[in-house]
Amino acid sequence: MATLYLFRHGQASFGADDYDKLSPLGSRQAEVLGHYLRDQGIQLDAAYSGALLRQRETTALALASQPVDVPHHIDPRFDEVRNDEQIRYLVPVVARANPAIQALVDKGLSSSKDYQKVIEAVFTHWTSPECDEPRIQSWADYSGAVSAALKAVMAAQGAGKTVGIFTSGGTIATIVSQVLGLSGEHAYKFYEPIFNCSVTQLFYSGDKVSLSYFNDRSFLQVLGTQQGEQLVTYR
Repeated sequence: MATLYLFRHGQASFGADDYDKLSPLGSRQAEVLGHYLRDQGIQLDAAYSGALLRQRETTALALASQPVDVPHHIDPRFDEVRNDEQIRYLVPVVARANPAIQALVDKGLSSSKDYQKVIEAVFTHWTSPECDEPRIQSWADYSGAVSAALKAVMAAQGAGKTVGIFTSGGTIATIVSQVLGLSGEHAYKFYEPIFNCSVTQLFYSGDKVSLSYFNDRSFLQVLGTQQGEQLVTYR
């Protein structure tokens, strides 16, 4: 039996010119994640991440607390759902059918809460059979690539290993729904509640994989309380 941890990246820079980098709080969350792994004796044999900067930064900060150097492999199949292209091409479709979404778009998506409501509507449409927009990555292509990437990690690392994948909420939600045998329409239910730097644990043997626990952020709550910091965030 081998162990696979899925780590969401730390808080990104919502509202900044460049979203794809950790905020100061996101960097602190990643450091605390590394301290948690060290203090719990969780030593990684290998680490993987997508190619996004916020994923790679989280990986580097967390691995800095490991007792030995951990090889870090970058696989773009662990990148996040392409929210920007979905917003561009799918929001007009969703807004035509949903006046509430149109109202949020008209107001502007400067609020992270409003942005998340639009993401939910767009994601739900994207995973449905009705979505046939040719200018974006399809759900079938995205989810298929995520599944293949996970299988490649398990095959490469083999039995008895402890492996970390530093990725994003949409990717974690997709993996969890796949492990549980659920269709794409259920993926958003796992996407929305994922905390920054939360930990999801899988066990695998050969090509068989099972879910141990999902979206744990208790270490951020405990360490934050001890040190007088607010470390728990969704966005």
